[in-house]
Order: sequence, then structure tokens, then C-alpha cells
Amino acid sequence: MTDLNPQDADKTTPRERLMDAATKLFCQNGINATGIDAIVAEAGTAKTTLYKIFKSKGDLVEAVLETEGRSWRAWFLAAIEAPPTPREKLGAIFPALRQWFGESDYTGCVFINAVGEHPKDETRLRDLTIQHKTFILKHIGQLAGAAGAARPDALAHQLGLLMDGAIVAAMVTRDPGVADAAGQAATALLDGACGPAKPKRKRTVVLQGGAAALAKEDLSVVE
Repeated sequence: MTDLNPQDADKTTPRERLMDAATKLFCQNGINATGIDAIVAEAGTAKTTLYKIFKSKGDLVEAVLETEGRSWRAWFLAAIEAPPTPREKLGAIFPALRQWFGESDYTGCVFINAVGEHPKDETRLRDLTIQHKTFILKHIGQLAGAAGAARPDALAHQLGLLMDGAIVAAMVTRDPGVADAAGQAATALLDGACGPAKPKRKRTVVLQGGAAALAKEDLSVVE
């Protein structure tokens, strides 16, 4: 059997096509339910090509998790780093997750899914999952410390549990709104550990006789 779709082959490498196919099928159907034959058929490659590049299905699974993990972390950090202050960055976590949950192809966390469908004594996928979670929690902990939390690591762990719960709940219910409920709980934690987020202020111009006489601060909160 030779590689299929020669026109596509000009655009992507066999490795890229295999990664794309495996990622799609693993997310849609699960890792254990996806066989090698389905992956190579989706990718338009020969089975020998897959084994030449990845050696085994296990190696392919690890490559998919590592790639998806890097992509998700880059997106997540960009989303929560957009606000200006550490406290506001922490407050952006669950709005970002809500956006993710609302995507048409949302299938949950690849790491949680992978660990959930493998034996409890499986170690490699669990190690990759812990590495992924540790990276995220470390970043959240740094933000928590900068925001004034006395126990930033503990706060990060609490927020991480809320994140995991929301991720699973959104996958089961298909309701992006679960992020709002988790966000309310997170706000209570953040207010207790770091103090309430400061309201944004806007400036208004006081007009007298048709001319701008003075700019002064309006203390109302900008929604």
C-alpha cells in the first residue's frame, strides 16, 4: 500500500497527516477505540509509514498528547495574560474556559480523557498529564503570589480542581455555562485570598457652557 492523496502530500508531511488524523480520531472516539487502520485511512498513509515514524501506537499517542498540550497551554496562557493585573489575570481563567467549552469541536481535555480510559497502573500517560497540570498550576501559583495570596500554591491547587471539574462537566453536559458556576466559586476563593478585584474606573468630562472645563474621575464600575 502506498501513501494516498498525493495532492495533500504536497502540502503536509506524512507525520503531520498522521498527527492530525490521530488527534481528530482520539478526541472524537477515544484512544482505545481508535485502531491503527482507522488512523492511516484518515491520514492517507501506509501502515508501514506510521510504524517507521512512530514505532508504535503508544509513541503516536504520546506525540499527540505532547503536541496538544503545548498548543492548549499557549492558548490558555495568552488568554489569561491579556488583562493588566495579576488579580485580573486570575479572574480571566473561567471566561477563557467558557470560550473553549463553547467551541463546536470541544471534547474535553486530552489528558484527562487519556488517563480515564487507561488502566490505573499505567504510568507514562499519567506522567505526561501531571507534567501538563504542574506547568499550568505553577503559572497560576505565580499569579496568585503576585496578586497577594498568602498561600499561592494552595490557591492554585484549589483553582485547578475547579478547572478540572468544569472541564469534565462541560464535556458531559455540553453546557458552556458550567464555566460560569465554577467562575463564581473561583471569585469567592480569589476574594478571600487576594481581596476583591478593584473596579475599573472611567474618566468623564464635565461640560460648562458648551466647553470642557474639567476632567474628573467617575467612580462607577465599567461593565
